Amino acid sequence: MSRIGNKVITLPAGVEIINKDNVVTVKGPKGELTREFNKNIGITVEGTEVTVTRPNDSKEMKTIHGTTRANLNNMVVGVSEGFKKALEMRGVGYRAQLQGSKLVLSVGKSHQDEVEAPEGVTFEVPTPTTINVIGINKESVGQTAAYVRSLRSPEPYKGKGIRYVGEFVRRKEGKTGK
Repeated sequence: MSRIGNKVITLPAGVEIINKDNVVTVKGPKGELTREFNKNIGITVEGTEVTVTRPNDSKEMKTIHGTTRANLNNMVVGVSEGFKKALEMRGVGYRAQLQGSKLVLSVGKSHQDEVEAPEGVTFEVPTPTTINVIGINKESVGQTAAYVRSLRSPEPYKGKGIRYVGEFVRRKEGKTGK
């Protein structure tokens, strides 16, 4: 029994869902998202409640059931509230700045890294060492934040690099001199 899949999704005010042959479009105040789901999963919209059902209890259907419900809920949350991933930079001379929609990073390399914001994702730089990745699609926000982090992952000896806010980086002890 899929516990997540059986939960009912309640729609906030201003959000509407259109289901046409399991191609679901969610419209809200922040934008519109469309996604195609598995044909075997039933998606029913009744007023302000959305339920997801599966045809049988096979292992494959149970996993698709829970995933479909989670993806649908993420779409609803995205168009109503949006998603945000915050990154922080640690290191001498590490800084970020915006040039139009591009994020320009100075992270201790011989050159600056430029990251173009994908469609539906925007960058904010409140301070030179913090970056906010904002958008309505949870997958693209997370993927973009992971890419920015991968440009200079935190290293375990001095802790320098780009990390998520609140991320714990396990520190190692360096070499001991004789």
